[in-house]
Amino acid sequence: MKGLYVLCSLIFLICLLRGNKAGEEENNGVYIVYMGNAATSTKNNILTSLLQRETNPVVHNYQNSFLGFAAHLTEKDAQDIAQKPGVVSVFPDPILQLHTTRSWDFLKYQTLVETDIPTRAAYNVSNSNEASDVVIGVMDTGIWPESKSFDDDGFGPIPKKWKGTCMKSEDFTAKSCNRKLIGARYYAGDYSSARDRSGHGTHVASTAAGNTVPNASYYGLAMGSAKGGFPGSRIAVYRVCGIRGCSGSNILAAFDDAVADGVDVLSLSLGSTAGYGPNFQRDPIAIGSFHAEEKGITVVCSAGNSGPRRESVVNVAPWILTVAATSIDRDFQADITLGDKTVIKGGGINFGELQRSPVYPLLYGSAVLRNSSYYDESDAKNCIPRALDQDKVKGNIILCENRDGIYTAKLKVSSIKKLGALGMIFINDDSRAVASATGSFPMATVNRKDGHNIISYVSTTRKPKATIQPTVTVTQYKPAPVVAYFSSRGPSYATRDLLKPDVAAPGVAILASWPDNDSVVKLAGKNSPQFFILSGTSMACPHVSGLAAMIKAQNPNWSPSAIRSAIMTTATQTNNMKKPITTNSGSIATPYDFGAGEVSSSPLQPGLVYETETIHYLHFLCNIGYSVATIKRISSTVPPDFTCPTKSTENPISNMNYPSIAISRFNGTQSKVKRTATNVESGDTTYTASVEAPNGLDVKVVPNTLEFTENNKKLTFEVKFSSEGKLSGDNFGAITWSNGKYRVRSPFVVTSR
Repeated sequence: MKGLYVLCSLIFLICLLRGNKAGEEENNGVYIVYMGNAATSTKNNILTSLLQRETNPVVHNYQNSFLGFAAHLTEKDAQDIAQKPGVVSVFPDPILQLHTTRSWDFLKYQTLVETDIPTRAAYNVSNSNEASDVVIGVMDTGIWPESKSFDDDGFGPIPKKWKGTCMKSEDFTAKSCNRKLIGARYYAGDYSSARDRSGHGTHVASTAAGNTVPNASYYGLAMGSAKGGFPGSRIAVYRVCGIRGCSGSNILAAFDDAVADGVDVLSLSLGSTAGYGPNFQRDPIAIGSFHAEEKGITVVCSAGNSGPRRESVVNVAPWILTVAATSIDRDFQADITLGDKTVIKGGGINFGELQRSPVYPLLYGSAVLRNSSYYDESDAKNCIPRALDQDKVKGNIILCENRDGIYTAKLKVSSIKKLGALGMIFINDDSRAVASATGSFPMATVNRKDGHNIISYVSTTRKPKATIQPTVTVTQYKPAPVVAYFSSRGPSYATRDLLKPDVAAPGVAILASWPDNDSVVKLAGKNSPQFFILSGTSMACPHVSGLAAMIKAQNPNWSPSAIRSAIMTTATQTNNMKKPITTNSGSIATPYDFGAGEVSSSPLQPGLVYETETIHYLHFLCNIGYSVATIKRISSTVPPDFTCPTKSTENPISNMNYPSIAISRFNGTQSKVKRTATNVESGDTTYTASVEAPNGLDVKVVPNTLEFTENNKKLTFEVKFSSEGKLSGDNFGAITWSNGKYRVRSPFVVTSR
């Protein structure tokens, strides 16, 4: 089948590439006209000319936090408008994609275990149920308002600052909103309602802010109390996604509305295709979040699910808090018993009803190969659809590998099930690490090592047999956390002088609320589940959104950058075995994998914070090629005398007052960066610096002590990097300030690339 296989591979690759392009550019003739801080009259003049047409082409009118609009235009229209005064950019409406209770208990436990300063206070997230007026805005697929996670018991009146609305539809009435779920909006798409028809948005919203719901589980799995990161926060939902994905014009409309509505934190578990860009004046999330940050709103986004590929991280603008995904100390275990009584601890989520004794035939490879000249034994071993003989598969447990890159595990499971198999054993390291649900079909995934042992058993046994047990929940699993294989990795495609992702949070097999009418995840003969288990950076993002809201509630005057700094500098880098956090492949995780580390549940007392001001972001835009004129059109806070920094030996991006440090194109000669730390605690205190540096890199902090007083809460220091020999590749380390009570850690990367 080699010739056909290559041809199919090429066809698949072409379709994939075309699909990616379509995912970014297919817009049904809709273009976004971004005008930033232009005069309202300038925008109105353009709109007036369009509104004179026979059919109104305008889809959205942006007017709250920035100016612009989305409209049906011809390519010539778009080119003409792009040349008009006040227009920053005109681009096709992109289609972005979704990046898809024990996790909070695990974070709390990890904080207590990993904190090496005994006097440091740990904030108990799980008990943080007191109602507040902080509002988390969730841009996603909508919400299932009847979920217990969104009850408003214990909540007072809707905050006076709230200016939003609860948009009505046939299946979403005014009563769907309450004192907890205070706002709901929907935008043009597959259907006109804020109701969630896929489950993703409900899952995300409850992870960020859901009430504590006891005895939550998915048919008995992951049993416990389901709760959000900050149950005391209010929720506002903005349904921007549908079956085709998430329209960029809808996302910008939601940003525009959210700023006017009065949200405090925005959570976006979605983004563009890895490697798309960088072009910050064509990226809806970068544009919308910039203006939201200007208004004091913290924007938290998922890093993407394109890992472990290098340079795959998305949502990399410095004004965004970018979140990678890790596992927690819970495993879903489905035991496999072989005919020789060997028990292998498989994974996955299945509710099968096979006997406990290994009485079922186990077949692999050539034993189930279809009689065809197009397929060979390798195809059958990999369970490629149409390569298997139905008569041979039916009534047996099938052992499958996953070495080909065309067919997904989901497709193979579906194919095996349709052919009448009794069950399936799937060999794949990644699938073993991230549990997927197969309903009542008995399936277990195993890693490559265990898979080799099963293959050996099948190959040396005359009549191999096996059985697969239904899944059980195993807690206190070690090691945890582990960086998920799918979590997108740095360095940033936009610039290597900014370290992304920022942090990591639980994103593997997370239990959260789910629409109770979903027949897809419902088991036959059972009531619909109110909770479901999902994995992705989509699940990691709302964990951090909840933490950000919690910090905002306790520190209402903190800026988005101070909140980001508190979360980053209190992150941890060790697992529940008191060893360095690793990736799914077993390698020690680097800041390209998890940023500053796994989020802690105690960022309320960071000691010091690094505040990044808007001027730093404007200099960032300068450094990536934007002119002063363009920047003035973008931002409403540009000083009248603003100019871009002249080229110097100091990199403006590396010198941005960010909680992490990244230096690219390092040639061995001394390179230095500045940072300004702000003491957020009362009283006088002295911090001392310590350095973790790789071999061959000399790192000095000047001064290495900072003496803060009640009247002097901001102090500046330099970090000097040098090397006697020329360094190669990526070199990671960290700088930590400590006063005996608080520890403030900043990761760094110095790269020759």
